Amino acid sequence: MPIPSREEMYSALEERHGAELQRKLDSASVAVCGLGGLGSNIAIALARAGVGYLHIIDFDRVDISNLNRQQYFPEQLGEPKSQAMKDTLERIAPYCHIKADNIKLSEDNIPALLSDADIIVEAFDKADQKAMLVNCVLENMPDKYLVSGSGMAGIAPSNIITTKRITKRFYLCGDGVSDVEDGMGLVSSRVLICAGHQAHAVIRIIAGEFDI
Repeated sequence: MPIPSREEMYSALEERHGAELQRKLDSASVAVCGLGGLGSNIAIALARAGVGYLHIIDFDRVDISNLNRQQYFPEQLGEPKSQAMKDTLERIAPYCHIKADNIKLSEDNIPALLSDADIIVEAFDKADQKAMLVNCVLENMPDKYLVSGSGMAGIAPSNIITTKRITKRFYLCGDGVSDVEDGMGLVSSRVLICAGHQAHAVIRIIAGEFDI
C-alpha cells in the first residue's frame, strides 16, 4: 500500500489534535539526548504526535541487553542507535525532519549541537551524564526549555512517577529516588511511564501549557 501523502497524514493529526495545536507541533523543534529506554520511547511519542523537527543524539550501538525496554528490533543489533532510531522514526513519521548524530555530548559541544532545538530532552542513563547536560543547558542556554528524567527503576507503583516544574524552563520527570543500583534495575513498563511523562511535558510546552 502506498504511503499516505504529507497532506493526508497532517490532516489525520489535525483531526485528532485540532488545527492550532497541530500547527504548533509541526513548527516545533526538539532535541532528544540519549536514545535508550527513555529517549527511544520519547522520540517515537513525539514523532507520532507530529512534531516537525527531531534532533536525535546518541553515541552507543544497539545491544541485546537493550531489547527489554528500548524501541529497537533484534535485526538492528550492532547498529548505531542514532541511525537505527532514525530508520524507525522515518517509518512512523515519514514527513518529520529528523537529524541524527552519532556523537557523545560534552560541555564543549552541547551549545553548538543543541542550538537548533526549542526544547531539549535529557534522556541519559547515568547520573553524571544527566547532571552534566542539565547544568550545561541551564548555565549556557537559558532560553531553552529543558525536560529531564530522574528515577524510573524497579517495579514501584506507577503513580509515584510525576512531572515537576523546577524553574520557569526546567521540568523534571520521575520518582526522584529509585536507582538501577538499588535492586531489579530497569523494567520496560516503568521506563515507558517516565518517558511518557517527558514526552507529554514537551507537548504541553509546545502547546503553551506551562503549568504541571
